Amino acid sequence: MTSQSVVTPLTRRALLGALLTGGLLSACSRTSDSASSSASTSRPSYSTPSGSASTMSASTPGTPTPATTRGRVLPSTHAWTAGAGEVAPTVKRQATTLLETLGTWTHGQGDVASARSRLSHAGYDPSFASELTALLGVGTDAVVSVRDAQYGGILTSSASVLVVADQWRLTGDGTVHAGGMTVDVRLERASPRWRVTAVHPAQPGLPTSSLSRTARSVLADSRIRLPYSAHADVAAGRIHDTVLALLLAMAGQHVVDVSILRSGHPLQVFGTSRPSDHPKGRAVDVWALDGRPLVLPANHGLAASAMRFSVAHGAYNVGGPVLLSGSGYFSDRTHQDHIHVGFNH
Repeated sequence: MTSQSVVTPLTRRALLGALLTGGLLSACSRTSDSASSSASTSRPSYSTPSGSASTMSASTPGTPTPATTRGRVLPSTHAWTAGAGEVAPTVKRQATTLLETLGTWTHGQGDVASARSRLSHAGYDPSFASELTALLGVGTDAVVSVRDAQYGGILTSSASVLVVADQWRLTGDGTVHAGGMTVDVRLERASPRWRVTAVHPAQPGLPTSSLSRTARSVLADSRIRLPYSAHADVAAGRIHDTVLALLLAMAGQHVVDVSILRSGHPLQVFGTSRPSDHPKGRAVDVWALDGRPLVLPANHGLAASAMRFSVAHGAYNVGGPVLLSGSGYFSDRTHQDHIHVGFNH
């Protein structure tokens, strides 16, 4: 199994039943420590992003093209499942279940009150519904598919799971609308299982018309598959051209699945007071190449090759599931599921 979602048929009744699985005990604390913008919004886009080039589906994640369609049904999905090589997969499962429970509903139960009830039934703090209203709204039915779940950090007693989610909504006239968002889900060790303590939805900046040529090229490249929050980061002009140029170069050799650029990532390197390069727009995390998740041990050679490629293209700080010799490389538990590429200029 891989760490990405798998598509199988799902009836409306099964959709609702899926919400009631995987109970968790949650407590609530709020700290604003994920990358955001002063002129930003945490709501997902439900219109076609400029420059999108590949079609979005539940089985083939890519740069989103959420053009509305009529006479269609919602994609059918499975819950997120861990692949071989995952560090503490049950921690991730608790984080992903939160978004799947909140953002999946049937018979128009997309309001906050209904969402609170779903969360409470699944064992979560119902107040999270008020913080993740971007996954709620008008619609007869909706379904969430987790594209990727990677660690923002994992320590002995605390963790950050960056959940990259896609969502489709079916309205009463038969129109399917697509959107998505990234959420930094914080957890703490508890008995009998870890509990979710806070959620920080990504807040990318608003689009700008003054994008660099490199940014426009990235948005137009179908081999660079950006989730919604990362796409918005580029469209807002918040990502440095050094990062974007690397993505274009890497896309010359691989289809590149990006998980995180700027928004949605912790402001500090998790568990430290050291500023992360992500909020500065100087880093990118990649979770798969050519559709091959880098968390799988069988793909660690591919990850190592991409890490070397990144250093050769000017990156000063490159982490991943493999510890390579030489300056600039690192590996730890947090980076077993993706490669991190940071630039200092």
